[in-house]
Amino acid sequence: MLASNYLLIDALIAPYSADDWYEPVKAFYPWLSLLLFLLLNLYPALPVHRPCRYRLGVCNRGTNLLIIFVLTTLLNAVISIIGMCGLLPQVERLRSGNISFWMVHCLFLILAEAIIFWDGILRVYLSSQQLGIRLRVIGIICGFIPIAHLVVLFWIIRTTCREVAFENQKLLTDRERAGQQLCATRYPILLVHGVFFRDFRYLNYWGRIPQALTANGARIYYGNHQSAAPVAASGREIADRILAIVRETGCEKVNIIGHSKGGLDARAALQLPGIAPHVASVTTINTPHRGCEFADYLLGKIPQKQQLAVASAYNTALKKLGDPAPDFLGAVSNLTASFCLRFNEETPNVSTVYYQSIGSRLNKARGGRFPLNFTHHLCRYFDGPNDGLVGERSFPWGADYRFLTVSGSRGISHGDMIDLNRENIPGFDVREFYVQLVHDLKKRGF
Repeated sequence: MLASNYLLIDALIAPYSADDWYEPVKAFYPWLSLLLFLLLNLYPALPVHRPCRYRLGVCNRGTNLLIIFVLTTLLNAVISIIGMCGLLPQVERLRSGNISFWMVHCLFLILAEAIIFWDGILRVYLSSQQLGIRLRVIGIICGFIPIAHLVVLFWIIRTTCREVAFENQKLLTDRERAGQQLCATRYPILLVHGVFFRDFRYLNYWGRIPQALTANGARIYYGNHQSAAPVAASGREIADRILAIVRETGCEKVNIIGHSKGGLDARAALQLPGIAPHVASVTTINTPHRGCEFADYLLGKIPQKQQLAVASAYNTALKKLGDPAPDFLGAVSNLTASFCLRFNEETPNVSTVYYQSIGSRLNKARGGRFPLNFTHHLCRYFDGPNDGLVGERSFPWGADYRFLTVSGSRGISHGDMIDLNRENIPGFDVREFYVQLVHDLKKRGF
């Protein structure tokens, strides 16, 4: 790159320059180019465009380097072709009878562009959230395939550009409305996770949602219950957690937001003595209130021996991760349509508690991440349109129900509703959805 730019300036300026002033400039130019090249790699972004957070700044500078790499590679390719073809007199003079000059020229060009590329790609690989594992792997594999590597590079640039712009705007929005405290509800929020997950300290089940709620004034607590247990057992754990929060904070009540089986667990907790007076609202997110018929089918078809083997392996592993008494089969059997039919008959709503529900649809299987792209087909056969795990007919519960999806093949999956993959979905901002959801609870006086 440096060699090409030097040749271009020398070819265009030298014919019209006097030797007494041009030669010193010509001698100084390579050092100036080297200095600018180093500054470009260290800080390829203007301060006025500096993102609000360090990670976004790294991603932004990496993206800028990749864009510079593409543009300068095209520019220098044109310059090299012009020079080799002798279309510029000064370059032809240098080229004439000096093949080694062009070999050195190309070597410098390749080295400079390689430095820019690797500087940029390492920055975005290490800082971007939206590239994901899949696009990173595709980038590594296609890096050795001509043409394909250019397509993937443009894909990476587009993804990181959108990420920086979107995330930076969200940070600015939260800063501008910080004084409004949109999510400062009267009672704190209790987030209740679904089955097969735990409230790990460094691996949040709810993705970026708690951070967004806290930034807007919410007080967040977690269920801290086992990953897999029957609804009745999980309900007792949630009830104990509610009493502990009330006792420790003096908040009197909590607003429960439960995802998937967590919604059933919350409803079960309200049936226990002394719990209902401490709950203001229950919001269920993609909860199978009427169960999953495909769960009935699988439990009826898979041999008991295989079921016990899977359950034993899961229970053993989760005990080591902190569950005191995990019960894989107990949890799965409580997600069947047959169980939920009995559960709904035996678990009426509490009149003093506000109930509402949310559901979503994965439009096509390929729109979801594994394993939801696989279970979507099975669920569709038994339960109809679904989110990858739960059929639409199973979602509604309570006084209000909202159904969410986006156009195209993507849709909104069971995992998307809790920001499981930390993915920015066009047409659905999951963090802003929860901010407005909690803001609505605030307006209702909860």
